[in-house]
Amino acid sequence: MSALADVLALDGKVAIVTGGARGIGLATARRLTQAGASTLIADLDAAAAKAAAAELGANAHGEVGDITDPAVPGRLVERAVEQFGRLDIVVNNAGYNWDNPLVEMTDEQFTAMLDIHVVAPFRLLRAAGPHLISGAKADLARGVRANRKVVNMSSVSGTMGEPWQQNYNAGKAAILGVTKGLAREWGEYHINVNAVAPGIVDTRLTQTDTAGEHITTGGQTIPLGLSDERRTDLTDIVPFGRPGTPREIGDVVFFLCTPAADYIHGQVISVTGGLVMGMSS
Repeated sequence: MSALADVLALDGKVAIVTGGARGIGLATARRLTQAGASTLIADLDAAAAKAAAAELGANAHGEVGDITDPAVPGRLVERAVEQFGRLDIVVNNAGYNWDNPLVEMTDEQFTAMLDIHVVAPFRLLRAAGPHLISGAKADLARGVRANRKVVNMSSVSGTMGEPWQQNYNAGKAAILGVTKGLAREWGEYHINVNAVAPGIVDTRLTQTDTAGEHITTGGQTIPLGLSDERRTDLTDIVPFGRPGTPREIGDVVFFLCTPAADYIHGQVISVTGGLVMGMSS
């Protein structure tokens, strides 16, 4: 048990989790913190970020900001380093969907999905890169291998495609290109770069739209959720017969952030309960 605990321990590590105040992000932040990491929880919702940080205790800090604002990613990195002294783990989790048939989809809807799922992660990784690389170089110079970690959140929409989500499909597919390219670029520094692609998961994005959940960003209030019929259709084709839970996805993200995953690199881990849909390869 001691050896197992060692490869799952994150004592002294510092993480940023975007969209970390609820759902998969909170489940991930909770596991990272429980394993000993200090975690900056970045979220658009000030009250939720504060509540999440309070739940997770002294090793968690809530930071409010719209990750699509060009100034915010750099500020998150600065705040993490200022608060905790270093940076080891970046989890690009923040996101939402804004669905429409392609012929009715606006330019704003399309570019919004690229902004949140590709441009914002790019900016955060650009800001985090110097800290991750310098820390890694210092360790390697001392003969210590202590891998830094990047986990990007994709989706089966990005790997298999989904109707009425051409904007979301594009964003979630593009982050896979960033993941694989950055894995080749940062591999020499022992910075693991991977992606997780969930299927249908019980979050605000997939609960029934009668729940009235929404997100307000860029001056727009965007309703979240699926119709009862669409949610049933998706759940019916999951072999397990149910959506995943945020904890089940967060556990996989957490694993990729631990020493147990030090030789997993440039991969896309599908967590779908066996769901296969669309144009899978």
